[in-house]
Amino acid sequence: MIEHVVLVDENDKELGVMPKLEAHIYGMLHRAFSVFIFDDKGRMLLQRRNLDKYHSGGLWTNSCCSHPRPSEDIKDAALRRLQEEMGMACEIEEVFSFVYKAKFDNGLTEYEFDHVFIGHSNALPHINKEEVEEFKYVTSEELLHDMLGHPKKYTEWFKLCIRDYQDKIFVKKTRNGHTSFK
Repeated sequence: MIEHVVLVDENDKELGVMPKLEAHIYGMLHRAFSVFIFDDKGRMLLQRRNLDKYHSGGLWTNSCCSHPRPSEDIKDAALRRLQEEMGMACEIEEVFSFVYKAKFDNGLTEYEFDHVFIGHSNALPHINKEEVEEFKYVTSEELLHDMLGHPKKYTEWFKLCIRDYQDKIFVKKTRNGHTSFK
C-alpha cells in the first residue's frame, strides 16, 4: 500500500495529497507531527530510528514522529503512531508548530509543517522493531550535552526543534499551575 501525505502551504492550509516518497523526492511541503514524551522524573523518551528507514536510519530522535493520513485529525494520527511505533498510549497536547526543510545525502528532502505534541507517561515502550532500533530516557542536560558533542547522532528536525524551541519543550506545569523549567 502506498502511503500518502497531505500537502500544505506555509499556513498549514491543505492543498492536496501526494505519495509520501514522491513528496520527499520533490521536496514538497507537507503536514507532519512530532511527539515528545516525558516521564515523572522529567526525562525525555528518545528513539533510535530503524537502520532501514528511508532516511535518517539509525539516528536518535524524539519519541515519535510521522505524517497524518489524508482526512485524519493530526492529534489522532500522533496517538496512532505513538501506539504503532512505541506501543504506548497517553494523553498528549499540541504545544506549537513550525516549518523546516532539510536535504539528505540520499537526495530526499524533508519539508514539513510539523505539529509538536507533548505527553507524559511512565510506561515502558514496547517498540516496533520495524520502526525503532532502541529507546532511552534522558534528562535535558544529558541530551543537550550529547547533542552538542555528537550532533551527527541526531535527526535534523530533532536538532532544530531542540535548538529553536527548547523553551517550549522543556517546560513543566507544577501542581499549583505555575510553569517551571526541567
